[in-house]
Amino acid sequence: MLDELLGRASLKDRIDELEEENERLRSRYEAESDRRAEAATARQDAEERVNRLEDRIAQLEGELERTSEDETGLSVRHRHQLRGGRLEAVLDRLESFRTGAEGALTVGVSDGGLSDPVRADLEPVLGDRVALVDDAAPCLCCVDDEGLLAVTLDPPLVPDREATWRDRFALEREWFLPTGRHAVALIRTDLFALGTYEGDERVDYRGFESDVKGSHSKGGFSQARFERIRDGQIDDHLERCRDALAAYERGGENADVALFLAGQRGVVDALVDESALEPAATAAVDATGDPEPALEDAVRSFWTTELRVL
Repeated sequence: MLDELLGRASLKDRIDELEEENERLRSRYEAESDRRAEAATARQDAEERVNRLEDRIAQLEGELERTSEDETGLSVRHRHQLRGGRLEAVLDRLESFRTGAEGALTVGVSDGGLSDPVRADLEPVLGDRVALVDDAAPCLCCVDDEGLLAVTLDPPLVPDREATWRDRFALEREWFLPTGRHAVALIRTDLFALGTYEGDERVDYRGFESDVKGSHSKGGFSQARFERIRDGQIDDHLERCRDALAAYERGGENADVALFLAGQRGVVDALVDESALEPAATAAVDATGDPEPALEDAVRSFWTTELRVL
């Protein structure tokens, strides 16, 4: 009676309603937190399983390749990683090769392998070993019509070159070696480095690191929150990378400079897909450490060509 007289009864009823509403919201929040934690845990479990399966696939593919080589005897005679002076010496030898008219074939082989017309040209010379050219794709293939010389090369810039028969191999140094003014950018989830070069000499540099959280081993809501924070930090970092590259391209002296992107494959692909960048070439490289030394490692890896002697 006293509560009603003082008007407190309605207030108490309102308080009870708000407490009930608060309890409902708390239950929904906890359920949503549990759902997100379970989803994060399931995602991590799935990623771990994918990684295990990919490792197993790589192992089985290696065993299959070794088995195929044992059964067929198909394997490259020599395989070399070439850069710098050694690469130039090999190119000199290839360019010095001479034969009769239309006796030397140079062809760019895409990811899809040899085209049927080129395969028909090569099979009389290489026989079953033509399969090794498909294995090396994408690559450049140089073969003479007598089978005295047969190699593939995977330079940083694999040209879209149709089959060319001449008295010598049709090679361009800029496919293999740093020439003229160009730029190489290294991009990781936490690092950016950009060097401008005149030939193999660096004339300009800029780089930075971003604060991106590393791996996390805890489960539950804490892990889900951690992953959201980390994803946001990576997005912010890639935005900084896009801004840095855009500022570089806006520079008047860089308008016609070839830009090469290297780094973590998924990160590089995402950056290209989400921007207006049109790099001359991209490459996956394993470059760790601080920005400047990591860029040096990336440039060394980028300008490396694998030679396979068939």
